[in-house]
Amino acid sequence: MSFRQNQSQQVTFSDDWWGLTDREKRALEKSWAKTFADDIFPNINEEPFNVLYSDKASRPNTPVNIIVGALIIKELFGISDDEVVENLMLDSRYQYALHTTSFEEQPLSDKSLSRFRIRCYDYETLHGVDLYHDCIKDLSQSIAKMMKIDGRIRRMDSTMIEANIRKLSRMELIYTCIANLVKYLKKAGIEFDHDRFDHYLDPDDYNRVIYHSRNDEVDDRMTTLLSDADTLADLCCGGYDDVEVYRSFSRCISEQTIVEDSKRRLRTKEDGGMDSSLMQNPSDPDATFRRKAGKEYRGYIANIEESVGSTGSVVTDYQFEKNNVSDDEMLKAHFESLEPGLEKILMTVDGAYASIENMELAAEKNIELVPTDLKGKETDPIMADFKFNEDFTKVIECPAGHAPKSCSYDKNNGQCHVSFDRNLCANCPLQDQCKPKIFKRVAKKSVSRKSVARAQYIRAKDTDRFKQIARLRNGVETIPSLLKNQYDVNRMPVHGLQRSKFFFGSKIGALNFRKLFRFRNDSGHYALNPILG
Repeated sequence: MSFRQNQSQQVTFSDDWWGLTDREKRALEKSWAKTFADDIFPNINEEPFNVLYSDKASRPNTPVNIIVGALIIKELFGISDDEVVENLMLDSRYQYALHTTSFEEQPLSDKSLSRFRIRCYDYETLHGVDLYHDCIKDLSQSIAKMMKIDGRIRRMDSTMIEANIRKLSRMELIYTCIANLVKYLKKAGIEFDHDRFDHYLDPDDYNRVIYHSRNDEVDDRMTTLLSDADTLADLCCGGYDDVEVYRSFSRCISEQTIVEDSKRRLRTKEDGGMDSSLMQNPSDPDATFRRKAGKEYRGYIANIEESVGSTGSVVTDYQFEKNNVSDDEMLKAHFESLEPGLEKILMTVDGAYASIENMELAAEKNIELVPTDLKGKETDPIMADFKFNEDFTKVIECPAGHAPKSCSYDKNNGQCHVSFDRNLCANCPLQDQCKPKIFKRVAKKSVSRKSVARAQYIRAKDTDRFKQIARLRNGVETIPSLLKNQYDVNRMPVHGLQRSKFFFGSKIGALNFRKLFRFRNDSGHYALNPILG
């Protein structure tokens, strides 16, 4: 299939649109389809997707902008692939939105969307480039320009995304991996001990093994499962590494068990290796475990960057990772992907994103990073007045203006250990704030660039500007709620990091379209903040 750009960008004289009555035309132009047709569809860039298709002369592809537009509309209304295809054939609004009113036969088939997704997945796997993310990001930035949002003020938040999987106990996990492998061996015609393993093929066997056994039989059941696992491992003997169910089986056994004195047993915390990266369910081997604010999550985490202006806000970028990746790590990766801007950007985040490394990286990119809170122990604001040399390896002057007698730098923890004349510190009016350790001849104090940066932040918290920025950041917390309640991000119909990220991107596109539609219809509203002026 060869790549060809869609030339159907304008309404022609042969379009079905001309057959509508005046009343129908007025209704159509007041609907969502008008905004989508005028503002979204023309800004979907098809060109980057040409790498997904053959450069040889062959049957042309289904237009990429129609596919991407259909994927966004699908999430906009929470419908299935089949419903999108059907609605495009029967609903004038869908045809008008996707510029297909001139087509004799609508271009989407029942496989168009799924085949496009697979092409994108395969390309990302081979080349490490997420074409769909880049497309949604470019489209989001176009929407921001239409809404007159220049991107100089941004805010960020993250949200947990639950994988569409069931929580499994260790016994359930091991049993499921064994049963899946036995079913594969049966289907592939591979010989195994049927008397021993055929019960795994019975749909009722799961309940009998897991739920219908007495408590005093649990250990015996687990011993049997581990023995069966050893037998299957010997049977397959590493010869099925390209089979997904065997990879899940091998991973489960290596993570959950350990061989001791030639006997397999369950792994314990004392054995090590029991961390958040363990497989939670073989249906979604990418999902990881995380406990946050007293709740348990199995799945992924999304990081959302929202650009803000006096006319509203738009999600201009997003990240989607396993949920054992921290906010701090995602912000660092985001900054590393950016080029330094000519205009300074203000970005407000919560304390989970804030670190000295990220603040320094932000400064290199001409970004003012403003956390609304910091984690860790309290620091007295007086620490902000310590003066260092350029690389923060030597203290030059204390807050009272005194030079130290000596200073040593510990590169392992970034601390400067400073000694001052005892009498200077003992009689200093700032002693109660600085809190040095006073000895017979000297007074000592340990200071680091982190403590100075924290003190500078605490001092800035009392300013009116900081309070305005803090109020501004609160608005981004509505995005996770919208994604969960309106776009069902916790019930995505796919498994795996790559596929879940693709669907999440379509939901971001739908979310931004709603913002644009409200803006075009003057129904959007935004709480004014002086920082936006």
